[in-house]
Amino acid sequence: MKNLILFGPPGSGKGTQAERLIEKYGLVHISTGDLFRYEMGNNTPLGLQAKAYMAEGRLVPDEVTIGMLRNKVEMHPEATGFIFDGFPRTIPQAEALDRLLADMGTEIAGLIALDVDEEEIVTRILNRGKSSGRPDDNDESIIRNRITVYKEQTTPVFDYYAELGKSHSIAGVGSIDDIFERLCSTIDQL
Repeated sequence: MKNLILFGPPGSGKGTQAERLIEKYGLVHISTGDLFRYEMGNNTPLGLQAKAYMAEGRLVPDEVTIGMLRNKVEMHPEATGFIFDGFPRTIPQAEALDRLLADMGTEIAGLIALDVDEEEIVTRILNRGKSSGRPDDNDESIIRNRITVYKEQTTPVFDYYAELGKSHSIAGVGSIDDIFERLCSTIDQL
């Protein structure tokens, strides 16, 4: 089983590349945003817990998110692996994910970060904002703040997996095909 974490700041192309990786390697995509929408939309016990925390303006505890991850992973016993998008964002989440996978007799094969210059990200998101309908994609100060938060939160996670020899950074600029080739080259070496 090949389990991957795909990292990159907003606008780095994670979504585009994840779709292609899923197709090539037969992986199941796990996005925390999708998990929350599913669990809360279906009023599952974990979804109701998440709603309660959010209604109070509090962060959803890691154990609730990990529970959602466990449910998603267990729904796909046929999977040849998973690609985690947007998770983990903190060291405790990385440790919890590692425990979850260890309980299932598997582990993270690698974390791959798409390295994209901040100015390129701002340009990409502003361009995306012309058609995305997301107000936060049209405000440069919000975009820059999202990039700062990403750097602050994810750098420790990258370092955590680097200590385990599992972190890789690839250039996230160039054509979609060029970036995909770099990703595949890295994955094939894992």
